[in-house]
Order: sequence, then structure tokens, then C-alpha cells
Amino acid sequence: QVQLVESGGGLVQAGGSLRLSCAASGRGFSSRFMGWFRQAPGKEREFVAAVSWSGGSTTYTDSVKGRFTISRDNTKNTVYLQMNELKPEDTGVYYCAVFQGRGTLTHEKWYDYWGQGTQVTVSS
Repeated sequence: QVQLVESGGGLVQAGGSLRLSCAASGRGFSSRFMGWFRQAPGKEREFVAAVSWSGGSTTYTDSVKGRFTISRDNTKNTVYLQMNELKPEDTGVYYCAVFQGRGTLTHEKWYDYWGQGTQVTVSS
């Protein structure tokens, strides 16, 4: 079992920055990609970014490229999402998750452990 706890969300003005953290514990996430997803009110959950175990491989959805950076510190069992130049459309609940190791990185069905989420609200 893997437990994931997100933190770092909050209210920020457009153009501001936030850094989300996802602390992992338990067994089952070693050597796995980890990802961040978000869900805006009334919308489906969508992929944001993913990072390999080594941190050397990253993937982003187009809308956050150049603004968000995903990284991880395996000594702390923590994944980060640095979010800069935030826009109102970035508002939502952000979740971290562990990739199963097969399937598509950008689709939530291939992730088998999820955190409870952290709220990010960007005001205009």
C-alpha cells in the first residue's frame, strides 16, 4: 500500500506562484513514474505532469509547458510541482498519483494510488 499526502495549495493572484508537494509512504512507488492531475469544478480530472523515478524524464500537458516544473526527491519520498505564472484556468484540486508502470502516462486509469488532493485557486 502507498499513502500520498499533497500540500502547498492555496489562493494566489494571477501571475503568482505556488509549489505543491506530495509526500509518499508505504511500499509500491519505488522505480515508478509519479504524476500530477487536476480537476476543475464541473470538469473531468486531467493530466498535468509526470516524472520518472530518476527525475530525468518529464512529461507535461501543453497548457502548462514552460510554466510548471515537476521534480522529485527520492531521499524524501516527495514529488513537487512548481507552478509559475498561474492563470485562473489553473484553478482546481490537484492530485498526485503513482503510475502503474504500464499504459499511458497521461490517462488516470493507469495510476493506482492517489492522494486526497490540495485546492489551488487563482484569482484574476
